[in-house]
Amino acid sequence: MPAETQNRAPRTVKAVIPAAGLGTRFLPATKAVPKELLPIVDRPVLQYIVEEAAAAGLTDVLLVTRRGKYAMVDYFDRAPELEAALSAKGDEERLAAVRRPSELADISTSRQSVARGLGHAVLCASAHVGLEAFAVMLGDDLIDASTPVLPTMLEIQAEHGGIVVLLADVPKEVVNRYGIASVESTGRADVVRITGLVEKPEPSEAPSTLAVIGRYVLPGEIFAVLRDTRPGAGGEVQLTDAMAAMLDAGTPVHGVVFGGRRYDTGDRGDYLKAVVEMACDREDLGPAFRDWLKDFVRTLP
Repeated sequence: MPAETQNRAPRTVKAVIPAAGLGTRFLPATKAVPKELLPIVDRPVLQYIVEEAAAAGLTDVLLVTRRGKYAMVDYFDRAPELEAALSAKGDEERLAAVRRPSELADISTSRQSVARGLGHAVLCASAHVGLEAFAVMLGDDLIDASTPVLPTMLEIQAEHGGIVVLLADVPKEVVNRYGIASVESTGRADVVRITGLVEKPEPSEAPSTLAVIGRYVLPGEIFAVLRDTRPGAGGEVQLTDAMAAMLDAGTPVHGVVFGGRRYDTGDRGDYLKAVVEMACDREDLGPAFRDWLKDFVRTLP
């Protein structure tokens, strides 16, 4: 067996989706409906994310939830009465669509009793994950299926170990909303070696404009570091701070630079863009919707 194959770590099959947020930017709708269940056309955001996990071979999915968000878990259960009604009508297309969420992955849950930041939400997964590597997929970060990135991230982690994050180049004036990386080349255009991480720096102090966005592949060792991570920016336990501590201790950290379509569906403007663009892409809806949209745009002042 080649040495490089012997040194490769087993590829993870577990994904953690932090989904315990209050969804305040979508109030009052999110008073009753979790923001992760808001639909993009006819599927909730959360289903797109679980589909992305399943397509990358991540079949063990943990939702980190909170009180009042039971509907997210229920969504991935079977619905016998609805299925029976659709079957009786011979509506096989909708029957398959209703069954699909329950067939995507094994769904488990963990409760985050107090909102203490992303790092704390990830820590809530420790009992489920154990010491193996796992992916973290933010519950309101939607990546278009035509530009998958998780397979590359999983391969990089299996090859090099340590941490792999997704990076996007953002405008300098918004770097204080993100964890920002300083990087050096690996010889690959889409993969960089990360040499430093800082959470939400001021634009004048940011080492780059490469921001850590909603996908991570992490080693199980990060849980011990998160337990010792003190609250940082915003008084919350920051995942970026824990990753920076591991980087300082010698853990390899790589970044995959993303250039595809991504939507922050927790932002109302980005959510609307996702609905419009993904509706335009649909074979069943796209042609008629694009024609209507062109006519509508012509009427705008």
